[in-house]
Amino acid sequence: MFKGIIQKGIEKFGNLFLVLLLMIVGISVVRSISNYREASRQIKSEEKKLDSIAKENQNLREELEKVHSVGFIEKQLRDTLGLAKDGEIVLILPDEEVVKKFAPEYDEEEETLPDPNWKKWAKMFL
Repeated sequence: MFKGIIQKGIEKFGNLFLVLLLMIVGISVVRSISNYREASRQIKSEEKKLDSIAKENQNLREELEKVHSVGFIEKQLRDTLGLAKDGEIVLILPDEEVVKKFAPEYDEEEETLPDPNWKKWAKMFL
């Protein structure tokens, strides 16, 4: 008699244990999938950042190469310091506003079209 009760208790406990085990495994699988998706999103985001940083790095390298070129250095020396090569003459012009003050002012005349023929005839007879 006790054997039957004990067996039923063991079966119920076994079933309950199996259900709990399946629930734990299911929850673990769902969490793993969620973590995988989040990690995937984060990897994609970081790859985009890496691409933009690589492009910026390339642009900065090109700019650095341009700045170190002889032509750029020569232009900076001419423009900012007013230096010139031997035999060259440096002309320093005043600002635009100063040049405009010295420029003659022209009165702008409005261009008028000649009167049409009907107006000429009307003026003549009236």
